[in-house]
Amino acid sequence: MSGSTYGTIFRITTWGESHGAGVGVVVDGCPAGLSLTEADIQVFLDRRKPGTSRYSTPRKEGDQVEILSGVFEGKTTGTPISLLVRNTSQRSADYSEIASYYRPGHADMTYDMKYGFRDYRGGGRSSGRETIGRVAAGAIAVKILNSLGIQLFTYTRSIGPVKIHPERFQIEETSLNPLCMPDAAAAQEASEYLDGLMKEGDSAGGVIECIIRGMKPGVGDPAFEKLNANLGKAILSIGAVKGFEIGDGFAVARARGSQNNDPYAYTSDGTLEKLANHSGGILGGISDGSDIIFRAAIKPTPSISMEQDTVNKSGENIRVRIKGRHDPIIVPRAVVVVEAMAAITLLDMLFASIPSRMDNLIRFFNK
Repeated sequence: MSGSTYGTIFRITTWGESHGAGVGVVVDGCPAGLSLTEADIQVFLDRRKPGTSRYSTPRKEGDQVEILSGVFEGKTTGTPISLLVRNTSQRSADYSEIASYYRPGHADMTYDMKYGFRDYRGGGRSSGRETIGRVAAGAIAVKILNSLGIQLFTYTRSIGPVKIHPERFQIEETSLNPLCMPDAAAAQEASEYLDGLMKEGDSAGGVIECIIRGMKPGVGDPAFEKLNANLGKAILSIGAVKGFEIGDGFAVARARGSQNNDPYAYTSDGTLEKLANHSGGILGGISDGSDIIFRAAIKPTPSISMEQDTVNKSGENIRVRIKGRHDPIIVPRAVVVVEAMAAITLLDMLFASIPSRMDNLIRFFNK
């Protein structure tokens, strides 16, 4: 299977299946000398692991990361970093029934059409457990970005019809409720909405928003390697994501030019600044120094216990109820996955931007 590698300079390759021995990632292109421990990575993995609230699958996995290579005496060596998370709670028998039919909303049919074969135990490579490797690699990217003064704030913007309110926005609240919403009142309302759906055997989707602060201007290219285009590719590569928008996003289709343009001005100390940020921090595919703001639309969990129409491999129309351990909503656990993929993309493109100017090269080699 191709397509398991992402990035050019800071490059990751994820591997493993939901019900195999384990999952992991190989990270290439990380500079030598970065302080890195398993605890640094574990913080991020704990944000996506199952069984942490009533809104996530009851599958119990510790998701403990092991560093197999690329780190010596607590520092990266500049060689590939191999990270492993072992699967310890496989219940493959839960999925034996679905070998004979296609689950609505899953990749069962498309896998069969492409490969003529599929790992039906939890979806194999199309399972959400594939994102463990992304999150582990993202933890490394975030640590490097933080050392450069670049921070990512990622949270649940909405669940179903429930949206956060700007006047109640408190970023620290994100870690205080199981839905990762920076609005305690919205989190309570969303919880009540989800409780109702769960009683019906249904599921919900939502929107994740990411704000990136401290990104210097000049990262990205004007044609095929636009920063916004690569962010879009990274986020849309996450299995549950069905939509991506940056800045004002689809709202620009209803705006006038006078409303959508970001005016410029000089401050009293001569600093150039934008007076608005409808563009979401990227113009012409290149970062402009203001906050980068984007959103990802997450679909409802397709595995629901309500009866659904589908077909089996015998050519029959059937009705099924999906069994097994499933999240009633994917959004809260996907927050850190979105953050990880954004961080990996930013770091890779930041590294690629260094040789774009002679003065950068001269400054580096003259030191």
